[in-house]
Amino acid sequence: MAYYEHIFMARQDVSAQQVEELTATYTELLGNNGGKVTKTEYWGVKTLSYKINKNRKAHYTLLNIDAPHTAVAEMERHMRINEDVLRFMTIRVDALEEGPSVMMQKRDRDDRPGGDRGPRGPRRF
Repeated sequence: MAYYEHIFMARQDVSAQQVEELTATYTELLGNNGGKVTKTEYWGVKTLSYKINKNRKAHYTLLNIDAPHTAVAEMERHMRINEDVLRFMTIRVDALEEGPSVMMQKRDRDDRPGGDRGPRGPRRF
């Protein structure tokens, strides 16, 4: 079977509980078609770069999938029909990541390279 990373965005006026139900529905759909979801991450509500169907924000969810192509195609077909799903993207990968994704890793400002720029010099006009 192939490995996929799948991200979908749900409308902002849908509750987090309904997003979890959508995720459970798609997980069950993949399971019925011979696949499985190895990791699920809810990234929360984020602001969109531009309006999509009159929405400025969306709920983001990541699914790591181990399934045949037909199961993923069926899940995508159901997402196209569902009005609560604004956008989705599926990418085939060679291996699934272990641990939290980059979006879930909390980076502190002090941990960044060049975080401490040193003292400011005198201002010159």
